[in-house]
Amino acid sequence: MASRERTRAALQHTLQQLRDVTNSSALNKASIIVDASKYIEELKQKVEGLNAELGIAESSTASQIDELPMVTVKTLKKGFLINVLLEKNCSGMLVSILEAFEELGLDVLDARVSCEDSFQLEAVGRESHKNDSVDAQVVKQAVLRAIKNAD
Repeated sequence: MASRERTRAALQHTLQQLRDVTNSSALNKASIIVDASKYIEELKQKVEGLNAELGIAESSTASQIDELPMVTVKTLKKGFLINVLLEKNCSGMLVSILEAFEELGLDVLDARVSCEDSFQLEAVGRESHKNDSVDAQVVKQAVLRAIKNAD
């Protein structure tokens, strides 16, 4: 009997750890496992995206690496902080990036831009609708595509 209680307690502890790691609010075992499965799929997609970025970076020559855009996207409580730095500026770059934000449904709440010699953008954006489908990786990929299209 005591062994069964220890096993049950260990299972409950493990399920609670799984809930914590996956940010699940589910209460029953099946729902916790479904949430964990979804979380694992999201992580797999992020890894694939990062591997794809690394593949692009590794295939570039040393001279091209200096010209690659530096794009960082950080998730905030309600939105994203987006930083873009390019060695060169080209006409239409800002418009292209803002159009990418619009396609994602992001509203720009605050932005600082410098387009004199290099291109620098720091923007705070949030989703204009109540859909949590956009994450930092999606925003970064959209900005990178916009930069590529503006060249």
